[in-house]
Amino acid sequence: MSRFDPLSTRGAYLGFATAVLLSAGCAGDTSSSSQPPPGDETSAGTDAADGQPSWALPTDVADRVRAAGLDLGPMGMAEHYHPQLNIVIRGQQVPVPAGIGIDPVTGAMSALHTHTPDGVIHVEADVAGERFTLGQLFTQWDVELTEAQVGDVKARDEEGVAVDVNGQTYEGDPTDVPLQAEQTITVSLG
Repeated sequence: MSRFDPLSTRGAYLGFATAVLLSAGCAGDTSSSSQPPPGDETSAGTDAADGQPSWALPTDVADRVRAAGLDLGPMGMAEHYHPQLNIVIRGQQVPVPAGIGIDPVTGAMSALHTHTPDGVIHVEADVAGERFTLGQLFTQWDVELTEAQVGDVKARDEEGVAVDVNGQTYEGDPTDVPLQAEQTITVSLG
């Protein structure tokens, strides 16, 4: 006979409640009422509180996932790892939201997604050895990533987009950065 453990039940409930709240928060308003200051190269998505970019989750999750070459379904466990993504625009950290690659209505996920707003990317693939890239995450997020632009922020003449992977400069198209275990990726503009 098993013994009822209220602490483990509470933990399971809190985990479930957190997942429900995160899913509910993913369906938030994607519009932005703030306007960038004159002369700034941003065109939308600026957080009114601090003037920093804040890119909302897309409402067309399934379309964005397909555009990234992925599909929605149950999480796979043939391969499971968590790269860390940091985004810095002109010296300020930009949050990577929870819910990228997750349908807030059905809970279905792509193999590449985020659960928390801390930049941890979840790679949970159903086929071992499948290659995932930073560009696939940005495509699902519907945020532009080029050598001269992150989201709606374009580099000024003296600026550019730099990508560091585990402290080493990545040369080439930032969308081609392969995602791997034990990896920290920093995308910066400024």
